[in-house]
Amino acid sequence: MARAVAAGAERFDAYLDQLAQAVGHADRAGPLRAYLTGLLLPGERKSVEPMAAKIDPRHVCARHQSMHHFVATAPWDEGAVQQVARDYALAQMERHAPVAAWVVDDTGIPKKGRHSVGVARQYCGVLGKQENCRVAVSVSLVNAVMSIPGTYRLYLPEAWTADRRRRREAGIPREIRFQPKWEIALDAIDALVADDLPRAPVVADAGYGVVTKFREGLTARGFSYVVGVSGDTSVWPPGRGPILPTGRSTGGRPQTRLHRDARHRPLAVRELARTLDASAWQLVRWREGTRGTMVSRFAAVRVRPAHADGKLSHPRPEEWLLIEWPKDEAEPRKYWLSTVPATAALESLVRLAMVRWRIERDYQELKDEIGLDHYEGRGWRGFHHHGALCVAAYAYLAAERARLSPPAPVAFLRPARVPKGFRPRGTPRAS
Repeated sequence: MARAVAAGAERFDAYLDQLAQAVGHADRAGPLRAYLTGLLLPGERKSVEPMAAKIDPRHVCARHQSMHHFVATAPWDEGAVQQVARDYALAQMERHAPVAAWVVDDTGIPKKGRHSVGVARQYCGVLGKQENCRVAVSVSLVNAVMSIPGTYRLYLPEAWTADRRRRREAGIPREIRFQPKWEIALDAIDALVADDLPRAPVVADAGYGVVTKFREGLTARGFSYVVGVSGDTSVWPPGRGPILPTGRSTGGRPQTRLHRDARHRPLAVRELARTLDASAWQLVRWREGTRGTMVSRFAAVRVRPAHADGKLSHPRPEEWLLIEWPKDEAEPRKYWLSTVPATAALESLVRLAMVRWRIERDYQELKDEIGLDHYEGRGWRGFHHHGALCVAAYAYLAAERARLSPPAPVAFLRPARVPKGFRPRGTPRAS
């Protein structure tokens, strides 16, 4: 056990050396170690002062100041830290299996007030409703063994990008403009492509999949995809498509675009699901969950997306429509469009669509154990620095777990003894 703990400590030191090169100046190595150690140690709060108390309880003020400057003010590149973390975890991931998917997702971080960068009343997934929160967009690399966020960037609502005063106070870089989440995701994918990462199908939920430009952007970049769509998404059923232009004039300009008429129209995927024969549906098991085998009823058919195809001169290519409809439910539960090969088996299509559970688990652990949502600063730089350091801490844990003989990952880290009566600022007094 002692040998395993020592080996873990050596790996952690070597990892910190790589991260220290990414943050630049040598005087940042100390705060880097302190911050990462604070994130990895157990604790209810992972904001700066409680972490400083665990690292150096007899010099909390000085340690707090050093760590706060490092995360909120120091001009290091969070992208370089994310790259080191991602590559470190990827080396262990690929020992077990190749990257199976790039998963686009976002996470909501509830936040009160209006001055913290990106805070707005918007849909917050963790609360399941509209609420004051910040939302970050990520692209994660996933296989059957593990997953790791490859990019992480704050979504800025238009109310923020158009407000010069708020931009200035939060330190938002000049080049940052309003972008919808799907556009941020495509930029992130471009960055991962530029880093020459192993390509894989892109998986995303309906918040991204309903956007035709997002799907077309993936295709233009050479990616296949499995993306959620809403029940209202229109498609041409199997064997059908829009009416082709004849090229002949009908009293005006020659016909050059696709068209439809009253008898020849696409269907919403919800309607199409109801037309499928009973033989089209199959029970598929895709993984073992905490409550047993995950199983449901699915059908997959070849369709052509129909959105705004009256502006096109050629029909869109066929792709898969995957539908989940449990037998005991009145309506289908979920729908996906996919451009994976037409030869794909239903089971592999389902497993790929369902791989997003790993990202949901990642975010839960990043928040509950690492403290992704504990940062109390208001600025752009601090938000992204804290996020990158949380990803770096998580990448170390993920890599350690993926080793063939996993040791206790952070058994070598010990919190310092907290002085009697110590109470971090903001902690409520006992009544």
